[in-house]
Amino acid sequence: MASLYRKPVVITDPDTGQKIKAKSKKWWGQYKDALGRLRRVPLAIDKQAAQAMLNQIVQRGEREKAGLVDPTEEQRRRPLTDHLREFESYLRNRGVTPKQVQETLRTLQRLIEHRKWRLIGDITASSALEFLGQLRQEGRSAQTYNHYLKAAKQFTRWLVRERRTLFDPLAHVARLNVRADRRHDRRALSQEEFARLVEAARNGKRVEGIPGPDRAMLYVLAAWTGFRKGELGSLTLRSLRLDDDPPTAPVAACYSKHRREDTQVLHPELVRQLKAWLATKRVPKPDEPLFAISRRVPGGLERKTHLMIQRDLAAARDHWLAEAQTPEEQARRLQSDFLCYANHAGLYADFHSLRHLFITNLERAGLSPKMAQTLARHSDIRLTLGVYTHVQLHDQTAAIQSLPAPPTGDLRGSGESERSCRTGTNV
Repeated sequence: MASLYRKPVVITDPDTGQKIKAKSKKWWGQYKDALGRLRRVPLAIDKQAAQAMLNQIVQRGEREKAGLVDPTEEQRRRPLTDHLREFESYLRNRGVTPKQVQETLRTLQRLIEHRKWRLIGDITASSALEFLGQLRQEGRSAQTYNHYLKAAKQFTRWLVRERRTLFDPLAHVARLNVRADRRHDRRALSQEEFARLVEAARNGKRVEGIPGPDRAMLYVLAAWTGFRKGELGSLTLRSLRLDDDPPTAPVAACYSKHRREDTQVLHPELVRQLKAWLATKRVPKPDEPLFAISRRVPGGLERKTHLMIQRDLAAARDHWLAEAQTPEEQARRLQSDFLCYANHAGLYADFHSLRHLFITNLERAGLSPKMAQTLARHSDIRLTLGVYTHVQLHDQTAAIQSLPAPPTGDLRGSGESERSCRTGTNV
């Protein structure tokens, strides 16, 4: 039953300065909406005006309950920019990272402006598909197509959940199969390639403001922890626990991709190299980033890590080519993919490929899939095995050679066995 009431408030007595309990000047209304949920709304100072307003709200709820009124009518009349602003607030309140919020909104705003959507009713599947199809005509990848579609569908699903529209106009629009249009798949470096990369970095000049020995340490740390760029950029002297048993490197939840604190156990040789590297540096402040490569971290700078590794790979390859003893060997090496940033199959050895190397090495070490998934910090084992684990030709060769040898001698067997095979019976 709907009712009027004055809301209890606490005010300061102007004479005594004491806090006293009082009633609000404005009347409030209490009612149940069309879904049976208890609602309370501020109305008016005048009681008769407040009662009239409450009666109107209750009447609208009854008509909505009977199916005579569209419950989203008021929301559908609001400008789409208002909904977008409230959607941004929703994302931030959910704990979505500022970078992801910014990217989602940038994508949505481009789509909305291109299609000239002004109200919720302007959003249609055909209009969205026209924009997405134009992206493909411009040569954009299926991954980019899906990126725009994901942001749009996230927005329209939110509109439905918030009862701002009755149906999702993009619910039936499907994503493209990115496997059929890969543009930047990665490969895992071989052990020799990685060793030469580290050596080239250690002896190289500054790239992206990072000295050679620091880049070498960064590559080793990335390939033996599986940490991503932002996670590596968050490491400080305080976060490294090199003297613990076992030694570990924790990553705070705000820098971890899945938004929870991670702790990675460190290899003993990695610990030794880290200590030796730290001994050559000035003593950093406890909370100063050891590798200033990500602007997500206070005090960090955004570095183009793909450019760093690309130049170090090129230097390592030039040195490897110069080692050729004969013109024939030189020609063979020139045709090889060894130490190439992008090989003939279109696979890249960028900075994130060092994480692929870490996970591939877990498989090469014979660890169980579940342990590899745990150390890779993946929620889905299919991602660990299907995307990050790379089985190369020499791995396949070793696997085949580990099989037992086939039997030798006469494989025809007895006539009785042959008759059983033909008839499908067991004797």
